[in-house]
Amino acid sequence: MWWAFLACAAIGYLLGSAPFGLLVGYAARGIDIRQYGSGRTGFTNVLRTVGARWGVVVLVADLAKGAVPVVIARVLSDEPYVQTVAGLAAAVGHDWPLFAGFRGGRGVATSFGAALAMNPIASAAMLPVGVGLVGVTRIMSLMSVGLAPVMALVFVVLAAMGLHPWAYAVYAVIAAAMVVVLHQENIKRLLAGTEPRLGEGGAHRTFEP
Repeated sequence: MWWAFLACAAIGYLLGSAPFGLLVGYAARGIDIRQYGSGRTGFTNVLRTVGARWGVVVLVADLAKGAVPVVIARVLSDEPYVQTVAGLAAAVGHDWPLFAGFRGGRGVATSFGAALAMNPIASAAMLPVGVGLVGVTRIMSLMSVGLAPVMALVFVVLAAMGLHPWAYAVYAVIAAAMVVVLHQENIKRLLAGTEPRLGEGGAHRTFEP
């Protein structure tokens, strides 16, 4: 059923490429969100630059970009690895969007949306930990780079226990690796103690990312 892999890869990438953060920046403030803050189009930069209300809109939209391709893949094929391809393609689309000059986000919400569609219970169980971590530290990137590997480990353990397909574990490991790699600058700032907290870091950029 090779056609299902190709179809879901295309669907995932195209849906993931929908630049909701960029559109919200234009709609709310008439700005290119990539010229502010981190230069990314995801929830955190929209939150810092445009505000909480619009940030929530982008968060929900980016979660859906990851979840919907996985649901479509499940309808089209019984092969779990088709869902893996759909979810990863959505994350790639968000990070390097066709419709926004291949300059997007870091894939955290979109990757989590796909994981949520694969295993809702295990994924939802991560939410209180993530919210608590942000509540204590007020550093979004710490949650992202911290929870992505933890979720990957949880998905691997669940696969080893036979509680969900190994395809889901493969997805989680690759998605976590992508998130960590795309947060290299954040990790450097975290180690240096200079990473912006919530409410900081939304200034206009003086250089292109």
